Amino acid sequence: MKALIQRVSEASVTVAGERIGAIEKGLLVLLGIDKDDTHDDVAKLASKVAGYRVFADADDKMNLSVQDINGGVLVVSQFTLAADTQSGRRPSFSSAAPPNQAEPLYLAFVDALNRAGVATATGEFGADMKVALVNDGPVTFMLHSNNKG
Repeated sequence: MKALIQRVSEASVTVAGERIGAIEKGLLVLLGIDKDDTHDDVAKLASKVAGYRVFADADDKMNLSVQDINGGVLVVSQFTLAADTQSGRRPSFSSAAPPNQAEPLYLAFVDALNRAGVATATGEFGADMKVALVNDGPVTFMLHSNNKG
């Protein structure tokens, strides 16, 4: 499981012209789910995202997490993060989890963040979404639930 996280001053997602999720200061999380991901991966990655220290403290050091600043998280499913791009000029999605496996893991990830006390907004799983953000920094990291990446 992969999470591309971006520190944002604001982010939102729109589906069919309707704004369905938005946050102010916090993290935009683009979540990619592989075929071999499990609920263990959900727990590890949600904990990592909630506690990852990417916000500045009083000394302007990245020492605070989204939990520490009471920020929000906007979670958007993005199956293209599971693509194999190692050969050729066209990505292969053979390692991506099929929707019937990925959606429950996506929902479990969102639930795990909520249970950790993080205010969480979402996109719409499987929808054509328009994501808007103001990347603060810019600060962007790729997090993994395992040692694959």
